[in-house]
Amino acid sequence: MEVDLLIVGAGPTGLFAAYYAGFRDLSAAVVDALPEPGGQVTAMYPEKLIFDVAGMPSVRGRDLVAALVEQAGQYQPTYLLGRQARTLSTLDDGRLAVGLADGSAVVAGSVLVTAGIGEFRPRPLPAANGWHGRGVVHFVPQLDVHSGQDVVVVGGGDSAFDWALALHSVARSVTLVHRRATFRAHPGTVRKVRELGVPIITDAEVAELRGDQAVREVEITLKDGSRQVLPAQAVVAALGFVADLGPIESWGLELDHRHVVVDSTMRTSRERVYAAGDVAAYPGKVKLIATGFGEAATAVNNIAVALDPSAHLFPGHSSDSG
Repeated sequence: MEVDLLIVGAGPTGLFAAYYAGFRDLSAAVVDALPEPGGQVTAMYPEKLIFDVAGMPSVRGRDLVAALVEQAGQYQPTYLLGRQARTLSTLDDGRLAVGLADGSAVVAGSVLVTAGIGEFRPRPLPAANGWHGRGVVHFVPQLDVHSGQDVVVVGGGDSAFDWALALHSVARSVTLVHRRATFRAHPGTVRKVRELGVPIITDAEVAELRGDQAVREVEITLKDGSRQVLPAQAVVAALGFVADLGPIESWGLELDHRHVVVDSTMRTSRERVYAAGDVAAYPGKVKLIATGFGEAATAVNNIAVALDPSAHLFPGHSSDSG
């Protein structure tokens, strides 16, 4: 396959880049190791409300992804999903060849890395060993699966409190358990969960899960050594995740703590390779979906000029073509 632009990562930033590539008359393909578009949003919090997308007071994760796919669909990008991008090489004519895990390759005039946090895997809950698929989950793709259940959420970060907030109106009961007295979550979200009356048990560790074919109760150990048993048909282990860039780390790009260093045009240290979204690093960077959208537009406009020096950096306003 040959395209003007290969986008590595099908999260929100990559999907918006696919739209913007079409707007700039560039053919585009989007590759992602995950089987569906949406990246971290689809895999981790499709049901959560997102509040930092301009013009939308709130939008559910899966709805944002669907809208981005529809927007990009105007220009019919090619999706190469369930395929990991592994190798990057430069051809004699300056174009780039990206080898995929299935043995195929894509030749592109330029590559835009929008890999987010890279490949990620959840941090395990030690007491939950052997209980996955039997009531223990790390993410909640569909809230209604937990309708009428007693749910124990374990963790003290944003994800834990977001799940507690989302599940409160669906589950029979929600209890949040955290091993510390302080939280990493946004204070506003913590306040909302407290105001809903969700029980929050701090300085507590999950000691044991019990049940037969599925979880039925969770035993926790408190700071004073006492134990408490909670009913639970579901346990959400929201303990964060471990992420790395995978094969991208071997592409010869300048990296800073597993992020790709870029300049003001979103160009990396390697010719014709750009990066945008959470994976991109520069001084003063703020990691927001809204930031990624702007970076995608900046990258694609500069890529358009790099591929065709006669093109204008500023393409005009999209409303002008309506």
